[in-house]
Amino acid sequence: MSPTIRITVKNSGIHTRAGYFSLGAAFLCLIFGTTAAAMTADDYFEDGNRMFRDDLYWAALLRYRQAGEAGLDSPLLHFNTGVANYRAHQNIPAREALLLALDSQTLRIGAQYNLGLNAYALGELDEALRWFRLARDQNLNPRLANYARIAITRIERQQLVTNPVVLRTETRREPPPFTHLDFRARIGFGTDSNVFRSPDQAYIDFDDPTLPVITPEVKSGAFMPINLSAKYRVNAYTHEGFFGAYRLAGRYFQDKELENANEYIHELSFGSEYRRRDEEAGREREVYSAFTVAQHDEIYYDPDDGGARAVNGVDVSDRMNYVRYGPELMFRQSHEHLSVGFVAKGQLWNYDTVEFVPEYDHEYFLFGINVQYQFSRASLLRLTIDKFSRRFGDRPSFELDGTQIIGAPTVRYDYIDVSLMARQRVFRSVWFGVEYQRRNREDRYLGYNDYTRDSYGGEIHWHATERFNVVASAYYRLYNYSNAFAFNNPAVGRKTLETLDANLIATFEMTNSLYLVLEANFLERVSNDTRISYDRNQFVLGVRWEP
Repeated sequence: MSPTIRITVKNSGIHTRAGYFSLGAAFLCLIFGTTAAAMTADDYFEDGNRMFRDDLYWAALLRYRQAGEAGLDSPLLHFNTGVANYRAHQNIPAREALLLALDSQTLRIGAQYNLGLNAYALGELDEALRWFRLARDQNLNPRLANYARIAITRIERQQLVTNPVVLRTETRREPPPFTHLDFRARIGFGTDSNVFRSPDQAYIDFDDPTLPVITPEVKSGAFMPINLSAKYRVNAYTHEGFFGAYRLAGRYFQDKELENANEYIHELSFGSEYRRRDEEAGREREVYSAFTVAQHDEIYYDPDDGGARAVNGVDVSDRMNYVRYGPELMFRQSHEHLSVGFVAKGQLWNYDTVEFVPEYDHEYFLFGINVQYQFSRASLLRLTIDKFSRRFGDRPSFELDGTQIIGAPTVRYDYIDVSLMARQRVFRSVWFGVEYQRRNREDRYLGYNDYTRDSYGGEIHWHATERFNVVASAYYRLYNYSNAFAFNNPAVGRKTLETLDANLIATFEMTNSLYLVLEANFLERVSNDTRISYDRNQFVLGVRWEP
């Protein structure tokens, strides 16, 4: 909730700049290590400042106490002692020390602001507002006054504060309004280095008896991504509300040569949300249930040239259009350290009917459980197990020699995902996570398309300033096909596949609701089935609106 500010003392003047979570490292003098056998009060103070800069708050507090015992008694010592206590989550001693720093005209504004942060941490919102208003109404430090205004606005709006490590939100202290409309929008301009996911080299199509040599054409271009969503909620009960929601997502290429890559999805859902938190017991329960209907449209194109596909002279470009619908249910029960949950989903996917080729119509079922344990405010571990299935109605299964025979049983794939994820905060502004996932797919007919997939991933979040955030992630996935052949041709050998997906997202908060977003994505797929091998880079610059 609080702006990240750092204040240092220089020639008795206050200088502010974006940096840490609080006014902590405030008023740190230039630091020099002492070599004397016996340390003076100033030596203790300077050594405490050095330890504070290294995030050793308890050690810094010891040095500040030794400085006081050696005779140092100044508002600056009280100020730094208060901030160190705040960083160490010792809020009562922090308040006592910061109150002593109010006597200094130079330190008064910073002390008032820090007292507001400290009161907020104690849950004393009225007290926090009083101190923030004092910091806001002064005219000596405009930037600090602006940060105080932001803090006041967020408290008055009862903004939910999310800890990205704990993944838990604070409960509203006041009943929500009876109705609420949440509208979000995102639009941008992007470039795609490989629009149709084309292989970057010529290859022999071993799936065709004539063994033709295919020379793909890699095409790049600009596109416009768009994502709009609206959710209307009626809070009929204290802890439960009913909602209706709509979402539009898609991407559009202006170049007519690339318009086959256009795609979009409309999604409509309605259901209920339940959330109740017991502050004293530290328990929270969430239940989400909804019924969703979605329509998806895209062109079934040939990745070698981007053209619409045809079979026996008949256009089958609508083959990938579908409507899906079905219910879903999510539940989560959390305690102070332990959280458990489950998710269940059932859907029917109805694809457009086309001639000469099997349809992709299928049923989709998913059931998953997750357990999360929070070791401390800075670290957690989560285990997730998902079991899901896709059961096709018209698509024939493969024989063990890679052929599809008319009259063969239809495809059914059953999946089990087991993933383990850990997150750790290393600084107040930086946390990272690592994840391992093992997926097992079973082809229920003869096992031709069985595979196991090992996924290794990591992400890092950097809250650079109050307004600027960076998220970077990368995932490497290795597929092991036990029976399938590349090009479905035994002469080529077992199918292999590796993928690498890396993403970078930088967000700058221009106003309380408007964000500037820069995204970069790199995807590489390597396989001995050359038809599915490609590299792709995407860059998008856009704006995001959210309340």
